[in-house]
Amino acid sequence: MQNQITDMIVHMAKSQEELANIIEAKRHIAIHLSALSHHIPHENPGFGDISDLMEQSLLVTKSITSYLNSLADLEDALTENLTSVIKELEEDPGEE
Repeated sequence: MQNQITDMIVHMAKSQEELANIIEAKRHIAIHLSALSHHIPHENPGFGDISDLMEQSLLVTKSITSYLNSLADLEDALTENLTSVIKELEEDPGEE
């Protein structure tokens, strides 16, 4: 039983590592987009019409929101996986 639990933990760790890699990529995108927004002049930015500016602002907001949602999903996955592992370990303390 311990081997099955260990295998399950190893599998979950690999899965969560991949999730972390995806989140890291999203973080880099959000940082890059945010850095670009700092280069926009505060006065007379010259973007043409307001719809282009709104569209770009929406893209930055969506990117940051996606990154934060991914962090929340990772936290939920960690919680669910660790809860099931801890329950399994508590149910079977004698088997080693």
